[in-house]
Amino acid sequence: MREFKGRVVTPGTVTAEAVVTTQGFNTLASMQMALQFGDKALKCGDQNNAELNGKPMAGKALCLPQTIGSTTGGLVLYCACAMGRNPACMLFANHIDSLAAAGAILADVWVDGVTMPVIDELGDEFLQYVKDGMKITIKEGGIVCVE
Repeated sequence: MREFKGRVVTPGTVTAEAVVTTQGFNTLASMQMALQFGDKALKCGDQNNAELNGKPMAGKALCLPQTIGSTTGGLVLYCACAMGRNPACMLFANHIDSLAAAGAILADVWVDGVTMPVIDELGDEFLQYVKDGMKITIKEGGIVCVE
């Protein structure tokens, strides 16, 4: 087991199975089709991300370097939370961008009953260590335990 320390963007504690990409995560391309057509597993629809394409993300610990792509990314993330089809948490190796941060923070403030902890600045070593299927536990203060 290894622990990583990051910065808390939205608070919370959770334990979930990891799903990992080392590529930039295009929120719109990855989530839109699943949200639009009722896929409760939130299978990734981004054909340009071979690591995630077709994998379920709902209820998973989504481990990524950063988000990329459309300016609608924050809204798509907020909508996933509002529909209850969001990842259990989002864990960024790099500094979170303003759009993803806005979506996560708005969901944290506006959506009752949905918690999606978001931690950033976990570092490149985090993404080198974590693999699909590993157990991730987020503790208070931005501590991420990977088993």
